[in-house]
Amino acid sequence: MFTYNQNVPMQNGGVGVTRKVLSHSADLMVCEICLEGGSVIAEHAHPHQQITYIISGACRYTVGEETREVGSGDSVLIPGNVPHKITVLEDMKVIDVFSPAREDFL
Repeated sequence: MFTYNQNVPMQNGGVGVTRKVLSHSADLMVCEICLEGGSVIAEHAHPHQQITYIISGACRYTVGEETREVGSGDSVLIPGNVPHKITVLEDMKVIDVFSPAREDFL
C-alpha cells in the first residue's frame, strides 16, 4: 500500500503537537509527529513498543529512569509499558513507529 503524505490529514496530538498517521496495519504503525519548542509531553506509558527517529530539532527524552538529550539523526527505543516523557528544546519533526498499532491514534 502506498501513502502520499500530502493526502494524510494532520491531527491534533495535544498542545504543541500535531501528527499524521502515515501507514498502519494491526501490528505496525508509522507516524510523522511535529512538536513545538517548549512543549512537554507528560510522562505516560502504553503497551506498544515505540521507536522514535528524530528528523530535525532536539529534545530531552526520559525513558524509565534515564534522561538524554537527542537531536537530528538520533533514535530512541521505548519498550512497552515503560514510562517516558519529552521536553522539546527546539521545534522537532520525528517519525514514530509503534507495534502494535495504536488504536487511539486512528
